[in-house]
Amino acid sequence: MCGISGEVRFDGGTADMAAVSAMCDQLQRRGPDGSGGWQSGPVALGHRRLKIIDLTDAGAQPMVDPELGLTMVFNGIVYNYKELRAELQQAGYRFFSTSDTEVVLKAYHRWGAACVERFLGMFAFVVVERETGRVVMARDRLGIKPLYLSRGPGRVRFASSLPALVRAGGVDTAIDPVALHHYMSFHAVVPAPRTILAGVRKLPPATVRTYEPDGREQDWEYWRPVHERRADLADLHPVEWQERVLEQLRVAVRRRMVSDVPVGVLLSGGLDSSLIVGLLAEEGQHGLATFSIGFEAVGERSGDEFAYSDVIAETFATDHHRLMVPSADVHAGLDGAIGAMSEPQTSHDAVAFYLLSQQVSQHVKVVQSGQGADEVMAGYDWYPPLDGVPVADAVDAYARVFVDRSHSEMARVLSERWMTGEDVSRAFVAEHFARPGADTTLDRALRLDSTIMLVDDPVKRVDNMTMAWGLEARVPFLDHEFVELAAAVPPELKLLHGGKGVLKDAARKVIPADVIDRPKGYFPVPAIIDLQGEYLETVRAALHAPEARDRGLFRTGYVDRLLAEPNSHRTTLGSNQLWQVGLLELWLQRHGIR
Repeated sequence: MCGISGEVRFDGGTADMAAVSAMCDQLQRRGPDGSGGWQSGPVALGHRRLKIIDLTDAGAQPMVDPELGLTMVFNGIVYNYKELRAELQQAGYRFFSTSDTEVVLKAYHRWGAACVERFLGMFAFVVVERETGRVVMARDRLGIKPLYLSRGPGRVRFASSLPALVRAGGVDTAIDPVALHHYMSFHAVVPAPRTILAGVRKLPPATVRTYEPDGREQDWEYWRPVHERRADLADLHPVEWQERVLEQLRVAVRRRMVSDVPVGVLLSGGLDSSLIVGLLAEEGQHGLATFSIGFEAVGERSGDEFAYSDVIAETFATDHHRLMVPSADVHAGLDGAIGAMSEPQTSHDAVAFYLLSQQVSQHVKVVQSGQGADEVMAGYDWYPPLDGVPVADAVDAYARVFVDRSHSEMARVLSERWMTGEDVSRAFVAEHFARPGADTTLDRALRLDSTIMLVDDPVKRVDNMTMAWGLEARVPFLDHEFVELAAAVPPELKLLHGGKGVLKDAARKVIPADVIDRPKGYFPVPAIIDLQGEYLETVRAALHAPEARDRGLFRTGYVDRLLAEPNSHRTTLGSNQLWQVGLLELWLQRHGIR
């Protein structure tokens, strides 16, 4: 697990190693255990290392294999690297390390870009071919590991975070109006390839991009889950579905124990993380380190769910850590959390994960986490209203339950110069829903949420906040084979028991019913859910700052209304509108974007 960066020139010039080093400096917290650089003519690569697999210097990067004529930087982990290594050794390859990085490099030599189809894991990597000058980059199927890009005169740069590209300079930092429309529609999510900045893009998930020496580029989308009923699973009884789901999750959890350092679990006390702990216990994990976070209550709003996480910790005899964060520390951590965001993220969970990761990183370097179950198993409350909706009405139905505001309302929020002429967010949903491979309205919503929204909200949030403290988070619910199985589960089985029904029924074989049947919870951060005191003043100052006035993203009257009643204006899903607009300005200002 690491941070990667680089520059590729197409104009005959020499790659700027100083710019790559600047990006590496920005990525230091993603890889605090070492750094490296490599430059050859038009290509330069940089790397920050977090030692998880092969703790020796043999696993250092950039990794050069003179015999094969390949150089690579890699971020992530391939869980089946030992099996692939054995297969490659059978084919005659010799290894100088025990790292998964070298397995990826030799797999690329053996199978070319198609090697990605053999990888079980999360990754972003870039390979340079010495003989052809070709540069190939790839991202994992669910986009768990990030890869940002910026084009400049005669070159492209890439990095594991957007701020790293800004740090190197030469980036168009103007706001992208289409991305702004998405941000204000989809709870701060800006789907790939866009970002909020016009000059920065991100490689979409499940994509291999090839750059030729003259700058020509070609993309290959190598995976797309099918949300249809499969013939090989057509006759399954509901109990058999439960068994299939549980066994596939058990495999996913087992895979994510591969490590040369101890692996813990972020235990919220909810179904998803509790089930991970239970399955690890079944695998024979004793004294497993588990971590739960809590915050001081504000008024009648509770700030912890220790009652549930304690049940799991006691049931499975884990080495449990209750981490209580005082309210003063929450505000102090807000700036750090915003600084760790590669893109603006409005969920208050981001601050919780940042503070949690700070403390967990003092105990372990790797954790498993329960993100993704709601998006692949229909756990959110906006899914039941979509059940049975005719496909012809799917876009309207989805917009009613999910989209923050309509295009006409957007015109009353954004300043005229930032408004798009068309409803670009609705068009995005309509285009995605129209693709083949999803049977029902609910299937189409789940496909969109699990391949788009999930990637650029919960997944990105966990990656950014954990990696800010050199902590690697693994997400078994996003094992691509589990996601493929979940996509095939009949909608009626997912919607049972208020959502995630088939998973809840399967979990009864593993964890206590009290944890399964409890009301749905989140990482509660009461001080941010209802803005008041110093939090409100922080937002007010950001929206009144000279940079905000110069940008003029929002209509003055709209901002004034929000500030006059800071907790009265909510989005469709109940998020605080003031926090949504304030966080965007806080992020832009924190990263020096004018």
